[in-house]
Amino acid sequence: MKQSDVRTTDAELSQFRVKGEIPVPALINWLTLAAVPLIFFYTWRSFQQDNATTGTILAAFSILLGINALVHLAVGHKTLQRRSFIILITALFSYMAIRALENGSAIIWLFAYPPIIFYISEARIGIIACVGGWIATLLLFSPLGEYLFETPYSGQFRLSMIIVLAFEMVTCYILDQSRRRSKLGLIKLAAEFEYAAKHDALTGLANRREALEQMDSEHERYARNGRGFSILLMDIDLFKHINDTYGHQVGDEIIMLVAKTLARQSRKVDTTARWGGEEFLVLLPETSIEEAMATAERIRQAVAAQSAEVDRQQVSTSISIGVAHIHGAESIDRLLQRADEALYQAKAEGRNRTCREAPANTV
Repeated sequence: MKQSDVRTTDAELSQFRVKGEIPVPALINWLTLAAVPLIFFYTWRSFQQDNATTGTILAAFSILLGINALVHLAVGHKTLQRRSFIILITALFSYMAIRALENGSAIIWLFAYPPIIFYISEARIGIIACVGGWIATLLLFSPLGEYLFETPYSGQFRLSMIIVLAFEMVTCYILDQSRRRSKLGLIKLAAEFEYAAKHDALTGLANRREALEQMDSEHERYARNGRGFSILLMDIDLFKHINDTYGHQVGDEIIMLVAKTLARQSRKVDTTARWGGEEFLVLLPETSIEEAMATAERIRQAVAAQSAEVDRQQVSTSISIGVAHIHGAESIDRLLQRADEALYQAKAEGRNRTCREAPANTV
């Protein structure tokens, strides 16, 4: 996701909220709560001035805004609330400008339109609405508009209104783009921090913390539906010897070689993690011990068939794997212990091999 590509990320931005930001539905409700009494004030003024038609229309707008807020509170449909609000305030501001309410001074409320529309809608919608509103205002102030609606606006006021309204719309657009880019940057930064907290910096695999969280989730799923899972605990054979002989840089290349092999040989639903140092763990959801043994053997063979090149010399490696399957109501700690015991057995039997857990009745 490019930080500069703001228009293509509006949908994504709407799904996130940074600290201190007012959610759009809440903002619309607050604006409605503030607007309804103001509209009723102008309604009362219209009736006082014996303009029952205007008073009735303004009262209808306030009632419709109130209904829109109540419907959102009842059904929680954010898109319907936002679209209805935009339509209502667009119609309201248009009516106030065309009818020249309060001796033409009510048209000043148009300046509230650009910041509201940019904040509660996508940038594209804000641009369309503001450009359309400015053109409509220009037509209203034209000789044709004056002829059709007989508006009392003076020539100086019309010119100032057109220029200042355009300036405000452009300013609101620039500020809105800055807000969206800042928000996108914060979201991207938060995602990077979250990724760093859950992944190993060298290999890109999940780290120990993330692997434990995934195992806890899988354990909870197993407790609900009884579908078992397996884990593979593996260790690079004679890794200390590789580091001592070729250096830590080669050791890192071997670790990355194993990590890439794990990623290629595992399913999308599996969790592959660097468990610590030269140890790795693979979580296999809904996998029997036999299927887990087959997966482990495939991984072991794939690692053994590869090598890292050091000074035109091929350095090969191998891994030993312990396989365990969840049993009964045992804990994650007990499952890991049995996988570790199986791994220790694989090491004791000569390395570069796969060993399964001890039989369940001996656990």
